[in-house]
Amino acid sequence: MSARRSAAGQPPHNQPASRAANRAANRAGGAPARKRSAFSGGRPWWHFALDGGVLAVLLGIAVLGFGPTFGHDPAYLLAGFGAIILGLGVAALGAHWRLGLVTISGLSLLVYMLFGSALAARDEAVLGFLPSLASLRGLLLGIMLSWKQLLTLAAPVGSSVDVMVVPYLATFVTAIAAGTLAWRVRNAYWAMLPVLVLFVTAIMFGTAELFLPVLRGSLITVGAVAWLAYRHELLRREMAGSISANQPVQDKAGARTSLLRRIGMAAGVIVVAGALTMAAAPALTGSNSREVLRDTVVPPPDLHELPSPLTKFRDYVKNQKDTVLFDAEGLPKNGRVRIAAMDNYDGVVFNVDPNSSASFAPIGDPKSLGHGGTAGGSAVGLSIDGYGGVWIPTVQSPQSLSYNSAGGQTPTLYLNKESGTALNLSGVGKGDSYSLDVQFPNIDGNKLAGSDFGSVRLPKLENVPAVVGTKANDIVGEADTPLKKVQALEGALQREGKFSNGLEGQAPSTSGHSAARITKLLSGKEMVGDDEQYATAMVLMARHMGIPARVVMGFYLDEKDPNNGAAKVQLKGADVHAWVEVNFAGLGWVPFNPTPDKDNVPNPPEPQNASKPKPQVLQPPPPPQEPADLPPDSAPDALDTDGKKDKIAGILGAILMIVGVAAIPILVIAIPLILVVVLKARRRKRRLTAGQPTDRVGGGWSEVISLATDLGAGIDTNGTRRESAVALYGAFPESQATTALLAERADAAIFGPGQPTEEEVAFYWQHVEHSVTGMTGSVGFWKRQRAKFSPRSLLADAKAHARDKARGRSLRAGGEDNGQGGARMRSLLEKFKKKS
Repeated sequence: MSARRSAAGQPPHNQPASRAANRAANRAGGAPARKRSAFSGGRPWWHFALDGGVLAVLLGIAVLGFGPTFGHDPAYLLAGFGAIILGLGVAALGAHWRLGLVTISGLSLLVYMLFGSALAARDEAVLGFLPSLASLRGLLLGIMLSWKQLLTLAAPVGSSVDVMVVPYLATFVTAIAAGTLAWRVRNAYWAMLPVLVLFVTAIMFGTAELFLPVLRGSLITVGAVAWLAYRHELLRREMAGSISANQPVQDKAGARTSLLRRIGMAAGVIVVAGALTMAAAPALTGSNSREVLRDTVVPPPDLHELPSPLTKFRDYVKNQKDTVLFDAEGLPKNGRVRIAAMDNYDGVVFNVDPNSSASFAPIGDPKSLGHGGTAGGSAVGLSIDGYGGVWIPTVQSPQSLSYNSAGGQTPTLYLNKESGTALNLSGVGKGDSYSLDVQFPNIDGNKLAGSDFGSVRLPKLENVPAVVGTKANDIVGEADTPLKKVQALEGALQREGKFSNGLEGQAPSTSGHSAARITKLLSGKEMVGDDEQYATAMVLMARHMGIPARVVMGFYLDEKDPNNGAAKVQLKGADVHAWVEVNFAGLGWVPFNPTPDKDNVPNPPEPQNASKPKPQVLQPPPPPQEPADLPPDSAPDALDTDGKKDKIAGILGAILMIVGVAAIPILVIAIPLILVVVLKARRRKRRLTAGQPTDRVGGGWSEVISLATDLGAGIDTNGTRRESAVALYGAFPESQATTALLAERADAAIFGPGQPTEEEVAFYWQHVEHSVTGMTGSVGFWKRQRAKFSPRSLLADAKAHARDKARGRSLRAGGEDNGQGGARMRSLLEKFKKKS
């Protein structure tokens, strides 16, 4: 309102003279007038402080989405919330001094570099807050490189400047944009766009773990709707005051009622917005599997190019039996060192699968692998001796890993968090050492007995022998609980199986675990094999029964070994083992050992009577057979195409989920606006086509009054048309002649004799269109948009309709009491029409 008044408090029509006087004073003084501050518009200072506080809270809620990516390390909160304060401060300076885009960009870069060392580069800064060459270099390069670095590291990504720039810079930029739009643009709706951008950015650069999705979404929606309603009310009052500066409102009771009605509507919208958000968020975020950018931007290493760890099982037993592979210090009694967990089977080998639980990503912070772990873990140290390969020997799921390479520089390490399997593509070599902080699980037998199987994603097994399903059904039988089903499979293999590594002096036992080898194991006269075959057979049978199971290969000492439980043990090739892990809800992966005891050897073969050999007859060679045609779905190209389709579907699903969550507050705000537009279009059509010609002429005049009401003009609904036309003169001078003409012709058509013709009605509506165009053309673009979505005229129509109904009931009641008085009233009305 103050923008329409001069410095002396004069009304708006004195502005040209004031501006001329100012220009003359400036020319006399020789100095140009400085642009007015955005905070000098007449609003109290606490209004702007409230805007900043609301934006800080909404941006802070969005920043919390980065939590799982950084393992909920407080360092990301310092960077994010510090950036909010700095960004809003820069926006406030820009609004006060009316800085241009180039100037505010330069100021933003200066603030970003000056405070970035203390907020986002504490590890590289001097004393943790003073800028250094390394911190400044990281802040500059991070603008371009940190985004990819964050996506290519496994969470938690650590607190180095290489990744901390993402929440710091994203929050800093969105805070500047939100503050600038809130304080320099009249329409506050635009200020919510940067908040939504930051909210979506945290989701896209996050992990599959959801952090309070329902609560955060509800708070942002409710907070945004409440603040926008508050800003809209301030803008409405300002516009009403500027238009009606010389026409003070006398109906204080009506104004108070209107205010209470608007407050009630705003509260209703807030409640509906919160309810819709809380109802829709679980449906959009409740999926067990969730694709994010880090799963698709940079693919993990192709593990299919690496040999399966299980293929070296017999080599350890036969050729490295007495070779010390590594030393383990701090390993508890019966502790196991695991090499890899394998869940994918193709009929030849069991291997890790990069598309399921074996999803490997570079380790961001080796000292905080398991960000969900608890304190009080056990320290285990491993020193590599004769072991070699890309698979890093680990113990359970490590909570921390401190790796020292014999070559000097620590190579890039990859992690599968689901199985606790670590990978070093450079190869683990002699002299490497590392320490682990491990939280050994304590399985409660009673809880395990009552647990159901867990829900995990596992790849589909291929080329599984038919005998596996038959054997599994026979063994499980009538077992009625998950644990009993697993124990039935484990116990059957232990009891009926015979142990043999196929070494010299042992019964023949073929190595490998292909479909042919498993068929021979399960359908032969005796089951003969070692850990490799029995673990594979149990997992195949368990997966046939719908049990989530996988094969794990590693090393551990026999229970009777005297060194078992010693402070430091040496693990050799002879200590290699393979076992089975089954996932139980609430307990995770539980190990099972289906391999028979080594003392349970095969029975010696029965002696056979010698027979005279018959002379051999040379048989002709069999005719050559044509190669069998493979089904189209089993061809490599078809499989690859299916994989690509699944990957594309996963990406599209992730994008749709993110858009769905972000669109909830937008839909909550947009639905009432769309409803207002539809109701206005329906009202206009009814005024143009419904009723008698006099009704349609009156509808044309009502269309002009409705538009003026939506544009903020103060119209007295109890006045005559000519009085309303006079009130419109000051608000819309450009349409003065047309408005006056419409008022006169409407009175003539309604109070004149007879009904106007259709041509006269159409001609009248042409003038209505001309007047409406002039009124909308006299205001700015944003004011036209506000009028288009404003419900003020609809509420005024509803109020007038209710008043007319009440008046009609009063007249009917009076007519019943005195019919003659009603007749006299109708006669007077007819005479009044003729005189008019």
